Parts: sequence; structure tokens; C-alpha cells
Amino acid sequence: MSPIAAQSLRTRWLAVIALAAAQLMIVLDQNIVSIALPAIREDLAFSQANLVWTVNAYVIPFGGLLLLAGRLGDLISRKQVFLAGLALFTLASVAAALADSQGFLLTARFVQGIGGAITAAGLLGMIVTIFPEPQHQVKAIGVYGFASASGGALGSVIGGVLTETLGWESVFYVNLPFGLVVAALAWKLLPTDRGIGLKAGADVIGAVLVTSGLMLAVYTLIETERYGLTSARTLGLGALSIALLAGFFVRQARAASPLIPLRILFSRNVAGANAAQALMVGAAFGFMFFTVLYLQQVLEFAPLAAGLGFLPAPIVIAVVSMALAPRLLTRFGARPMVLTGLALMVAGFILFAQMRADGNYLVDVLPGMVTAPLGFGLAMPALMTLGMADSKPEDAGVTSGLFNTAQQVGGAVGLAVISTAVSARTGTLLDGGAAQAEALTGGFRLGYAIAAGLAAAALLIAVTVIKARKSHDSTTEPVPVAIG
Repeated sequence: MSPIAAQSLRTRWLAVIALAAAQLMIVLDQNIVSIALPAIREDLAFSQANLVWTVNAYVIPFGGLLLLAGRLGDLISRKQVFLAGLALFTLASVAAALADSQGFLLTARFVQGIGGAITAAGLLGMIVTIFPEPQHQVKAIGVYGFASASGGALGSVIGGVLTETLGWESVFYVNLPFGLVVAALAWKLLPTDRGIGLKAGADVIGAVLVTSGLMLAVYTLIETERYGLTSARTLGLGALSIALLAGFFVRQARAASPLIPLRILFSRNVAGANAAQALMVGAAFGFMFFTVLYLQQVLEFAPLAAGLGFLPAPIVIAVVSMALAPRLLTRFGARPMVLTGLALMVAGFILFAQMRADGNYLVDVLPGMVTAPLGFGLAMPALMTLGMADSKPEDAGVTSGLFNTAQQVGGAVGLAVISTAVSARTGTLLDGGAAQAEALTGGFRLGYAIAAGLAAAALLIAVTVIKARKSHDSTTEPVPVAIG
């Protein structure tokens, strides 16, 4: 009997909750720091241009290492790799809180990004191995999906409270008790597992190519706000990152022990789920970023009030992803859920695109704040199910890493594209004599229109690429128990 099969249902659910808490901590950290940036700038004397590296120093290693970290879990041990990443992330968080100089803080953030990638990469893979039974697996994925979505939505609220009451250091210190509790639970609840061995996939050349290609791609994308999407610098670095990633795929096709078996990418449902998710998350990133700006800069909400105004989103996502989505997945399957969810997201962004400069929260924000998260809560658990469905037990970690990588890169691309368009539109309106609120609102409307387009493109991919399975795709063959 495998270690997982020997565990009680209660123990397995506690293990899933511990893993979801780790995901919540990682996502929360990505968003909570942005609220503390003004205080960090004042205390450590950052210039405006250098301040952004407090975020970028974390994002670059995080986005670049997810794929490799997920594979390492398959090869060595998912539990050991997860705990090592969690320890590194927690210690680096404490170091960031203790930073008394710019260089110290940026170094701590870079290490924190490495730890975050190692922690997050294999989480979804571990969850589907803990619950191979379809009826429990869809619920577990719903819990994980809620943790992913709510971390982003709650970041601004928690960040505002902590920064105003305890100072900017508290946004890093909060990870210490969080990390210790999660580590203790994971150590006790996760069964000891053994990977398939480094010889089964220790492709060093492939690892260098994919990690450098992804890190360069993320760096290029986050720097587009400074240099522009069509600048020679952006296009040159973008071409180099594409060449590195193309070299990686060529290497995987020829390597005796590939880092990522290409059969994973040749699955229509895996490829379709990752592509649709990348576009969907890109749209969602724009939604979260510009809704908060609209609340503060146009409706003149205080930062904390703006964060509270965002609370309907995580509440809707929680109810849908943890209570409604599992039942619908079991009854109707993943593909109809994806199609319905993405259609609702398109509708929600179209509602936002009607916002007015003299608007109010109940009319211009709340309808879209309910509709778009409702669609996200339906679509994300279904996409997770599809994204993991065709992986073999020995590939669950790297498939999970692939899904997380698509999410990070999609979010970076979407936000870069939407931000560039919003800035250009706002500038044009200001140059034409529009008032500040009118110009900002005009830019935001265009941003939501682009977000609706990205969600519509995701819907088109879901319609044309993702296949329904016999007897409903919710009964997709689960990833068999592989731990132990």
C-alpha cells in the first residue's frame, strides 16, 4: 500500500490545505510588497527608477526557475524540494525585512524569488497525487485555485494594513510565522517520496537553455514599461530569449534524458489549457492593476478603501472555486466550465470598459467586480484539471511547473501590453486637453477592452483546441498515485 493510500481522508485534506497555504503565501508576497514601495523608497533612499527592482529582483528568478524546479521535484523528491524552497523563501523574507541598504534588499528579494519558484513549482503536482480520485481531486484543485486567486486580490488590503500600522518591514516578516506553520504541517502530513532519479532527466544543457531563456523573457517583459514594446532593445532581447527557448525544444527532441518530455506539450488539452490560462491571467493581471488605480486616482478612494473595494473579487472566487466549481466539474466536465468561465470574464471586462470619469463604485465597478471573478473562479479549476490530466506520475512536477510558468509569463505579457496601451491612450487624451480624470478613465477603458480581447482569444483557443472527453472530461484519467 502506498503512503498516500494509507493516510486518512482527513490527513490528506490537511496536507492539501497546507500546500494551498504555501501557494497563498507565495502569491500574496508578489502583491503585498507593491503597497509598501513608497515607504521602502523613503527609508532606503531608492530613486524612482531603481525602486521597481524591489519587485523585479523577485519576479525574474521566480518566473525563470519554475519549470526547472518542477522537474527537480520529479527527479529528487517533491516533498524535499518543496521544503527546501520553503525554507529558502522564509529565510530570505526575514533577510529582506532586516535590510538596511538597497543592495541588501535586492539580493534578499532575488533569493526570495528563487525560494518562491522552488516552493510553488510542484504544488499542483503534489495535490493531484494526494487526491487521484476525481471527486476529491476537483475539490482539492478548487482550494488551490482559490489560494492562487485570492492571494492577488487580498495583497493590496493586507499590504495596506501592515504598512500603515507596523511599517514596510512587516510585509516581509509576515512570511516567517506563515512559513514555519506551513513547513511543520507539510513535514508531518506529506508522505515521504522518492523521485525517479537525476539520471532520468538530468539534462544540464536543457536546464541552462530553458532557465536563461525564461529569465531573459521575464526581464524583457517587465522592462517594456521603460523602453517600450517596439524598441530595438526590447525586440533584440525578445528575439534572444525566443532563440534560447527554441534551442531548448530542439534539445529536448534529441536528448536521451530530456528535462521535459515533449509528449507533454503535444497533448492538445495540456497545450490548450496552458495557452488559454496564459491569456486569461494576462487579462486578469490588467484587471487587478487598473481597477485599483481607477478607485484611487479617479474615484479618489484612500489606499485601504481601494483595497477593501476589491474584496468582492476574492469572496466570489472563494465561493465559486471551492463550493460551486467542483460540483459543476463533476457533473458537466472541464471543457464546458472553461467556456462558460471565459465568456463571463469577457462580459465582465466589457462592463468595466463602460466606466465613467464621474462614476461611482456601485454602478461602474461592482458589476464587473462580480462578473469577471465569477468567470475566473469557474475557468481556473477546470484549466488546472485539463493542464494536469495527461501527465504521467513521474512528470507531475514538471507539468505543474509548466502550468505555473504559463501563468507567470502570461501575466507579465498581458500587463506589459495593457499598461503600454493605457499609458499611450492617457497621454494622447491629456495632450488633447482632456481633464486628468477623463484621460485616466479613457486609458483604463482601453485597457479593459484589451483584457476582454485577451479573454476572448483564450475562449477561442478553448473552443478550437481543448477536447471534451468521453463521459465528461471531469472524469479525466487522474494522475495515479506516484509518491512512495
